[in-house]
Amino acid sequence: MGRSNAGSRMLRLAALAFAANVSAASWFCGPLASSAEASPALVVDVASGAVLYQQDATEPWFPASLTKLMTVYVALEAVRDHKIALDTPLVVSARAASMPPSKMGFAPGSEVTLENALKMLMVRSANDLAVTVAEGISGSVEAFAEDMNAAAARLGMQESHFVNPNGLPDPRHVSSARDMALLGRALYATFPDRTDLFNLGALALGSEVITNHNNLLGRYPGAEGMKTGFTCPAGFNIVASAAHGSQRLIVVVMGAPTVPLRTQKVSALFDRGFGGVDHAVASLNNLGPPGGVNAPDMRDQICRRRGKAIVQFNAEIAQLTAPLVAEAGPTANPPAQRSFPFITNNSFHATPVLTRIDLVPAPAFSPVPVYIGRTAGYIGPVAQARPPHSAVGTEPTPEQASAYAATPPVDMAKMPLAPDPTALPIKGRHAPKAVAQKPVSKKVAVKTPDATGGEADEAHAKKGNAKKASVQQPSVKEAHADKPKPAKVKETAKTVHTKDHAVAQVKSKTNKGQAASKE
Repeated sequence: MGRSNAGSRMLRLAALAFAANVSAASWFCGPLASSAEASPALVVDVASGAVLYQQDATEPWFPASLTKLMTVYVALEAVRDHKIALDTPLVVSARAASMPPSKMGFAPGSEVTLENALKMLMVRSANDLAVTVAEGISGSVEAFAEDMNAAAARLGMQESHFVNPNGLPDPRHVSSARDMALLGRALYATFPDRTDLFNLGALALGSEVITNHNNLLGRYPGAEGMKTGFTCPAGFNIVASAAHGSQRLIVVVMGAPTVPLRTQKVSALFDRGFGGVDHAVASLNNLGPPGGVNAPDMRDQICRRRGKAIVQFNAEIAQLTAPLVAEAGPTANPPAQRSFPFITNNSFHATPVLTRIDLVPAPAFSPVPVYIGRTAGYIGPVAQARPPHSAVGTEPTPEQASAYAATPPVDMAKMPLAPDPTALPIKGRHAPKAVAQKPVSKKVAVKTPDATGGEADEAHAKKGNAKKASVQQPSVKEAHADKPKPAKVKETAKTVHTKDHAVAQVKSKTNKGQAASKE
C-alpha cells in the first residue's frame, strides 16, 4: 500500500508539472489550438481508416524526405506490374551523383539492384539513389514525377504535388499530414509483403554500418517504421507506425523544431491512440476540404530562430500528455478499458511511454547486408536514364549515355599535327642533341665558381638574398645551351653598350631641338 501511495503521489506531481508547462507555454505563445502556430499532426487507425486525432491535417506542407515513401510506392507498383524486377541493376547517372546529402555517394556508372537501392533509400534517405530509382523506372526524374502524381491522384491525395523523387526543396513540391497518412496506409494495404522496408534498423555495406534516422525503432514498444524527413523549410517530419495487440496506428507529425521533440510528440499521440484517450472523429477520405494554397516556409523558425517554435511545441506536447499522466494511476480505468504499452510493474500500473522514452537507450540492431553491383548470375536488362516512360532496357540517347561513359582516349592519329616526343618547352627550346651532350648537372658545374663544392654552393645560395641567388644560378636557356666562349660574351656586351649609348645621344639632341623650337 505504501508503494502504491508513493506511486500515486509521483503521478500527481507529474500531472502538476505538465499543467505548469501548459500554463507557461500559453503565456508565451497564446492558445494552443491556433492554426497559425500549431504544427500539423494526425493519428489514423490503419485497419479502418478512422482518424483518431488531427490538427491542421489538410494544410499544405513541405514533405521533405517523406516523399521517398511515394518513391517506394511507385517502385513497388512497377515491380507488381512486371515493368521491372527487384534484382534489376540500376545505373547511377551523373545527375543522380550530383544530388546533395543525404546520399550514398556512388560514382556515375555504378550499378545497384532496385531492392538494395530501396533499402538504402529508406535507411540512409539517399537523395542520389532516389534519382537513380526514378530514372531506372520511368526513364527520367520528370517522367517519374508524373508517375508519382498519377499514383497520388489514384490514392485520393488532394493536397500533394510532386516534382522530384527525394523531397529536396521546391515551392511546387507539397503534401499534407492527411495525404502522408493515406500513403502510409496504402503501403501497408497494397504491399503487405514489403513492410520490412520500413523497419530496417541498420544496414551493412561492406564494413560500413548505416543506421536508421527513425529513433522510435527499438525504443517505442511496437514501433514498425516508416520514414523521417527534414529540410529547413519543412522542419522535422515523420510518418510513424506502431502496433499494439491487434491494432496498428499511423502517426504523422510535421514541422517539429528538433528530433527529440518530434519523438516526444509522436510518442504522446501513440499513447493517446492505444490508450483510448482519442476516438474516431472522421475518416481520411472525408476529413475536410484542402487547406491553404502555399506551404509555409519554416526556415526562420527551424534553422535560425527556433526558440519560440520550441516553446510552442513543448506546449502542444504538454497538452497532449496531461490526460495520459492524470489517468495512469491505480485509480484510473481498469486495464481492460485503458492500458498503455509501457508497463511499470507486473500488475495494474501503466504509464505513458512519453514519460520514459528519453531514458530508453539507443537500440543495437543486427545490420541487414546490402551491396553494390549486380546479383551473381543476373541475366537481364539494365535500367538507366533513357527516353521518358520507355521500357526498361531501352538504349539511352547519346546525351544520356554520356552521363555514364568514361572519357574516351585521345586518338593521336586524328590530330592535325602529330606531337614531337622530343620537343622541349617553348622557353629555352634547343636541339635535342645539345641537350644530350650537355646535361643540366654538368652545365651548372661549369657556371659554379667552385665546381667541387656542389652541396656547399647550394646551401650558400639558399642563405643569400634572392637577387644574388638568381645571378649565380643558371637559367633554363643556359643549362641547355652549348658552353659559350667568354670572348664572344664580352664582345656582345660591349656591342649592346655601344648601341645603347648611341641611342641615348640621339634622344638627347632631339629633345634639345624640340625645347629650342618651343621657346
